[in-house]
Amino acid sequence: MGDGPLYLGFDLSTQQLKAIVVQSDLQVVSDAKVDFDLDFGSKYGIKKGVLVNDAEGEVFAPVALWLEALDLVLQRLQAKNTPLHRVRGVSGSCQQHGSVYWSREAGELLGGLRADASLVDQLAEGAFSHPYAPNWQDHSTQAECDQFDAKLGSAERLAAVTGSAAHHRFTGTQIMRLRRKLPDMYAATSRISLVSSFLASLFIGAVAPMDISDVCGMNLWDIAGNKWSEPLLELTAGADGVPELHRKLGEVRQDGGGSVGRISSYFTARYGFSPECEIAPFTGDNPATILALPLRPLDVIVSLGTSTTFLMITPIYKPDPSYHFFNHPTTPGHYMFMLCYKNGGLAREKLRDVLPKPDGSDAWANFNKHALATPPLDIQSASDKAKLGLYFYLPEIVPNISAGTWRYTCNAADGSGLEEAKEAWPVETDARAIVESQALSMRLRSQKLVHSPGNGLPAQPRRIYLVGGGSLNPAIARVIGDVLGGVDGVYKLDVGGNACALGGAYKAVWAFERAEGETFDELIGKRWKEEGAIQKVDDGYRDGIFQQYGNVLGAFEEMEERILKVAKNT
Repeated sequence: MGDGPLYLGFDLSTQQLKAIVVQSDLQVVSDAKVDFDLDFGSKYGIKKGVLVNDAEGEVFAPVALWLEALDLVLQRLQAKNTPLHRVRGVSGSCQQHGSVYWSREAGELLGGLRADASLVDQLAEGAFSHPYAPNWQDHSTQAECDQFDAKLGSAERLAAVTGSAAHHRFTGTQIMRLRRKLPDMYAATSRISLVSSFLASLFIGAVAPMDISDVCGMNLWDIAGNKWSEPLLELTAGADGVPELHRKLGEVRQDGGGSVGRISSYFTARYGFSPECEIAPFTGDNPATILALPLRPLDVIVSLGTSTTFLMITPIYKPDPSYHFFNHPTTPGHYMFMLCYKNGGLAREKLRDVLPKPDGSDAWANFNKHALATPPLDIQSASDKAKLGLYFYLPEIVPNISAGTWRYTCNAADGSGLEEAKEAWPVETDARAIVESQALSMRLRSQKLVHSPGNGLPAQPRRIYLVGGGSLNPAIARVIGDVLGGVDGVYKLDVGGNACALGGAYKAVWAFERAEGETFDELIGKRWKEEGAIQKVDDGYRDGIFQQYGNVLGAFEEMEERILKVAKNT
């Protein structure tokens, strides 16, 4: 392993805390993880990492759990003889939108951590004004969302300023609701951190600033103005509460690299870190995903987990209420474009389970067989109509439609004659249609951000990278390539579930090894090796098939609009 510098990346997600250690050449040398349910489920009463108050739609996590998890994951790295004394820099990724509320004693307690007691013993009782952090699955803030959308005149205007329309999970609406529900707690709060800046704070022994990308998941940051939005702070905290909220939120760090501080003596004494080790800004899990490889403009990442996420980087800021824009976590002037769908892997699994159970061990065998045997849009002959559907087992975010299944047909040549299907088509047809539906929604909403890759080809992504559980499925890869294109092909990113932690580790490498003016993509691009990191799983763009889907894109949008009129989430 040599004796060069090492870099440590974290990923604090809803259900796990992962740590990954890499060398300067990006080779992984050690990793460890804590599974919250397995390691702490009985102690904290959590399920899938969270506690739920169904009566109010609240979903939240005990902050003490995260304190214990950090000590435990570092102990597990130690148990593997990881040379933590060689770690030069630390960064990481954390679940987005969640917020941690520090007490007035927090600064003193963080700065005075002793190595002879654990983080939970020293911080859990006194450092927080609120013992819980809202989770991104929380949906208790509809009233606040309505006020956020109205404050600047419309959801469109809110998205233009903050990068997103109002969402239940976004931190601004959460702070607003907690201030109303728990006024004494809010008054006793000295600082508010995002989960990413909370984890960085533990490492530096002081409250760390929020990072320039993760702050965009709050509905409070004016992206174009590069400052807190005064009208939205006023809505959240009341007209006379703006200076106080400003103090609680603090200044936002503009540089995604560099150091926010040296590592706390707690970690040097307890785990053997060097006192020279420094902490780079931590960011959100979605921004960290785009740092797991040198992503170029026109490259797309599709994360096929329980939910589905579509990510790309772009120099163009074209916000819209149906998607999200964030500042790029490392590259000023670039943005991360993001689509989020609740009905991802879960919806595909529900449909899979309606089909006859396969004989072998592959639960997806029948689903895949039918998805690949069905032609695009189930057009078997020239006279056939194209089949389009929406399959929402959960209320969807984009479009904002309640749970339900809808099936439509239209003219395959131009999308005209859209009408609801007279009868449900065979479930075998649904296997392809559900993946087409998810991919058509991505194509519809990203079409303004892609352009021709050259050679007279239609506008489309250059490369499509698949991550998450669904990336292992060849039928899903094929249909995504058919619908979205991808002139250089569709690739599976072979990093297990470690994309976010790797993104954090790579961010630390760049933060402390960059030359003057060297961008993240320049530095990582020189060191990243495709072999072993990615695997081509589909050719992507197919002339003729790609255009077939383009012909019905307008009809797909019209179908969504019709359904929205009768089945909008309330």
